[in-house]
Amino acid sequence: MNREQGVRRIRADVLCLALASVAVLLGLIGTGGAAARSPTTALRGMWIGAVHNIDWPSRPGLTPQQQRTEYRALLDQAVDHRLNAVFVQVRPTADAFWPSPREPWSHWLTGEQGRDPGYDPLRFMVDEAHRRGLEFHAWFNPYRVSTHADPSRLVPEHPARQHPEWTFEYDGQLYYDPGLPEVREFVTGAIMHAVRGYDIDGVHLDDYFYPYPADGVEIPDRDTFARHGGGFTDIADWRRHNVDQLVSTLDREVHAAKPGVRFGISPFGIWRNDSSDPAGSATSGLESYSAIYADSRKWVREGWVDYIAPQLYWYIGHPAADYAALVPWWHRTVDGTDVELYIGQAAHRAGSSPGWTDPGELSAHLTLNRDHPGVSGDIFFSATSLRTNAAEAMDRVVAEHYQHAR
Repeated sequence: MNREQGVRRIRADVLCLALASVAVLLGLIGTGGAAARSPTTALRGMWIGAVHNIDWPSRPGLTPQQQRTEYRALLDQAVDHRLNAVFVQVRPTADAFWPSPREPWSHWLTGEQGRDPGYDPLRFMVDEAHRRGLEFHAWFNPYRVSTHADPSRLVPEHPARQHPEWTFEYDGQLYYDPGLPEVREFVTGAIMHAVRGYDIDGVHLDDYFYPYPADGVEIPDRDTFARHGGGFTDIADWRRHNVDQLVSTLDREVHAAKPGVRFGISPFGIWRNDSSDPAGSATSGLESYSAIYADSRKWVREGWVDYIAPQLYWYIGHPAADYAALVPWWHRTVDGTDVELYIGQAAHRAGSSPGWTDPGELSAHLTLNRDHPGVSGDIFFSATSLRTNAAEAMDRVVAEHYQHAR
């Protein structure tokens, strides 16, 4: 066990002891039992996405007052749903929702990349969340530069224009190359500026590392592999190593700067299928291990994350990726570690997508979770869905699971 894992184990032991003591005092368990995570102690979160203005701001170029009003309404919605955490995207496309010395202001925020919004959105968002008793997890996308592939559309001072050798185009989008050490150092520094400067509760990465595969399109990083591949003979192993380097470095640097800040990742929900690896899940879908080079099981086993929040965006009984098969697999994966397991819930599919027309589907997911004490909470994607297509489903969740949560 390294020093960081030792510190984390102490923090986890203290937390578990405190929760168990409270449970004993309340008569919820006997002194010989283990404290199961109840709705009052579980993490109950929602994602607030910024890319394509999914959730906030609702469109680029709103006035500061309009932005503040919209954000406050989302937080009030979270409180009404008995949630206790928000995961807010603050670096969606190699840009910033705070005055970053490394990257330009986000055009998703102002409508014009590099344009100052006239206030510090990140400080405002953190303060408003804490005022309501909500944890604030800052959500960063590490490598996506733009949702288009034209560097000339970036502001001249953008690092991707200053260093075009850092980037590659893939399937109509522009990315930083994860195989370059200088890119990983740059991305880490961009994230750490927000960690050091703001009172955030968590650093959160999503599922985007290497781009999701497009049919017949190869990632154009063969030259990078030739220069930086070291002792690797398999480019796939090298790509996974590059992602591992970013994850382990962030784990170390976040906790060195602020030991109380939690670091977590929300990976694609399938690590590997059991047809590919006996340790994999009883599924037959796309594998993050081989498709986007994200070895999420390794991150847990190495203790490089405080929590893992797999995106289990499938219904119970799905033929290729059954929710009822994936929850126990992830439960087994975190068992014996200090890593907490939160389940990413597909509120965006509730009410309309095939298999999701039953408004009780989301609630059934949380009922199933009760059989797996290693599940420490849920995060719902995303905020807008909770008041639109998933409104009825979320009402069921609150009534059946969160009614007495505070």
